[in-house]
Amino acid sequence: MRKVVIASFSLSLALTLSACGAGQTAATRMTTQVTDGVESTITIDGNDLKVSGLLLVAQPDGSAVLVASMVNNAATEDTLLGISVGGVVATLSAKTLPLKQDMALNFTGDSANASAVAVGVNARPGDHLPVSLFFARAGEMKLNALIREKTGIYAGVGA
Repeated sequence: MRKVVIASFSLSLALTLSACGAGQTAATRMTTQVTDGVESTITIDGNDLKVSGLLLVAQPDGSAVLVASMVNNAATEDTLLGISVGGVVATLSAKTLPLKQDMALNFTGDSANASAVAVGVNARPGDHLPVSLFFARAGEMKLNALIREKTGIYAGVGA
């Protein structure tokens, strides 16, 4: 009898502590975005591109600087051909930016190897602007990016 009591107590304790019995509204099921940057992936037709942490930093002249990381996990190389921010074509650090397998393309920061600036978008902190990324193989990726103020951790982000 004692073994049965211990087993049922252990089972009920395991269910309670793991929140398996909490149902569809369990806190562990309610995930939220923990950063200001948006994320997206393209995983069709042999593509495996991931964009993470994408946001814009407003500059004093109303332009916007892109902050993001892009990784191509597919075996076939892809190329970032261009970026559009609010309908304005952004100026890239190079005419095209190659995305080799498992090599990150980082816009701004200590490990930056690319940059993109959209001049004339009248970027205002707190607003959102549509951002389109154009890839040679994967096609177009559309995101809605938050515009951050050039202060705090973004104070050094500039054109």
